[in-house]
Amino acid sequence: MKNSSLILILATSLSVASCHKTSQTVDSDSVPAIDVSRVFTDSLTLYKDYPGSLMADRTIDVVARVNGTIITKNYEGGEFVRQGQVLFTIDPTTYRNAVQEAEASLQQARSENEYAEQHYEAVAKALESNAVSKMEVAEALSSRDQSRAAIRNAEAQLSTARENLSYCTVVAPCDGHITTNAISRGAYVAGEGSPVTLATVYDDAVILADFSIEDASFQRMFLNPNNRDKINYAAVPVVFSEKLPHEYTADLTYLAPDVNGTTGTMEIHGSIENKYNELKAGMYVTVKLPYKVDPQAMVVRAASISTDQLGKYVYVVNDSNKVVYTPIEVGDAVNDSLRIVTSGLKPGDRYVTSAMLKVHDGMEIKPVEANSKK
Repeated sequence: MKNSSLILILATSLSVASCHKTSQTVDSDSVPAIDVSRVFTDSLTLYKDYPGSLMADRTIDVVARVNGTIITKNYEGGEFVRQGQVLFTIDPTTYRNAVQEAEASLQQARSENEYAEQHYEAVAKALESNAVSKMEVAEALSSRDQSRAAIRNAEAQLSTARENLSYCTVVAPCDGHITTNAISRGAYVAGEGSPVTLATVYDDAVILADFSIEDASFQRMFLNPNNRDKINYAAVPVVFSEKLPHEYTADLTYLAPDVNGTTGTMEIHGSIENKYNELKAGMYVTVKLPYKVDPQAMVVRAASISTDQLGKYVYVVNDSNKVVYTPIEVGDAVNDSLRIVTSGLKPGDRYVTSAMLKVHDGMEIKPVEANSKK
């Protein structure tokens, strides 16, 4: 009887111990494994975005300066042309005739001058023997001077005639991409009275990003000696609404000498090398203008930040591996996936980076630590 009771007590004790062990195992397995990262610090350049647009370094109209019919067009719209390349030919007949007339007038003036020079020398010598009067000498001198003036006038007329004839051949004023012709071949143009635009050449080997900044931002960015020493304004990042095959930076080459009294802004130009011919005048651009270098910026993953009625917050994991709801204040975005935190955290803090909808304040988790900087 005693043996039976002892066996029952042992069995009961083993059963209770077994149940307790099973309960502990279940409880341990029910704690979820959650990814966490640590708050880290880094030296970061902070940027402010400014909208702008692109324009060619030079935009030059190709014009007709003479009257006549366009007889040739020697390019295709949109193609790249070289400075001096013949683009149009205007009927030169009238201007070629004018050159010939001016050449004949110059020849006649030189011939008349030759006679006037010889005649003056002759009467001047005759005066020495009183063979002629002083009045005759004066008249000969006047004729000589008039003939010299006639040569200068004829030379000027010939120069003008030749210049007008040269305008019949219309050439590219610079290297660049050219628009289609505004006036068709065979059309008559009257360019003498006022130059007529035939096309436009865009010198776009270098493109300018045109944007404006606030007066206060100018003072903070460009007049602060700490910024000038640390920030490279010769390589300012620029981005486009659609990602281009290549990345670009702008060299800030122009800062307006005045502030627009209406808008309170200053105009800035940044030069961009258009080596791949991907940039076109008129495109919209976002200039990421650096304004500060923070040597100890505190950074977390942007996706780990949540928002409620009180503002931004993250779930911090304390030393007991419990989740703590932690309000924070944030600064700029960094590298598209990180965010600067200005208060609420300290370097080295662990914070939840995944399953934010499954965790809550006070919850115990198994932290699985990952690389914080990814």
